[in-house]
Amino acid sequence: METMKIRIKKEDKVKVLTGKDKDKIGKVLKVVKKTNRVVVENMNVVKVHQRPTQANPQGGIVDKTMPIQISNLMVMCNACVKPTRIGMKLLENGKRVRICKKCNQQIDS
Repeated sequence: METMKIRIKKEDKVKVLTGKDKDKIGKVLKVVKKTNRVVVENMNVVKVHQRPTQANPQGGIVDKTMPIQISNLMVMCNACVKPTRIGMKLLENGKRVRICKKCNQQIDS
């Protein structure tokens, strides 16, 4: 599988476009570059059967947040409060920043 450029970063607010959590907004907890997936807070929660361990001697069924494909997410812009595509802009000091394609404002992570 070919990895693509990932413009979603940790702590971004994202909107889910497809799936059982469609139209929900959450915060990115982790980005998995190798598989082009992102773990979003309280999204794509599944039941997992856990074996008893020293940390959890009871074991049982536990809720676990699973990763979502990056193509199913859109970053929320802080300025226009809409899901948007992300562009890159070069500042005068040579630093690259992410911008909102709708309102051209800088996206802060």
